[in-house]
Amino acid sequence: MAVQRESPYSAHVFVCTNDRGGERKSCADDNSELVKATLKRVVEEKGWKGKVRVSTSGCMGLCTTGPNVMIYPQKVLFTGVSQDDVEGIVSVIERFIAGERWQGAR
Repeated sequence: MAVQRESPYSAHVFVCTNDRGGERKSCADDNSELVKATLKRVVEEKGWKGKVRVSTSGCMGLCTTGPNVMIYPQKVLFTGVSQDDVEGIVSVIERFIAGERWQGAR
């Protein structure tokens, strides 16, 4: 039987890396793997391992606006993400770790 528990993470970051092989737009078309790798590296460098988890996500159904990065449990979605956006995403994660609540788009 499944055991229900609270997540051990302050933030779980999902990066869509869906690749449709050029048949239709997908998040992988715009280097989402590089975004994910950079986020993972920053989490490690900041000592957030165990507090923040960065995971690969399959299609979120939003590839036309991708690459997409979603943060839970705060339900924050970043669309059209590039390598240049990682610093801003990290700033948002940092606020969550500090206990701040999400205030919507800024």
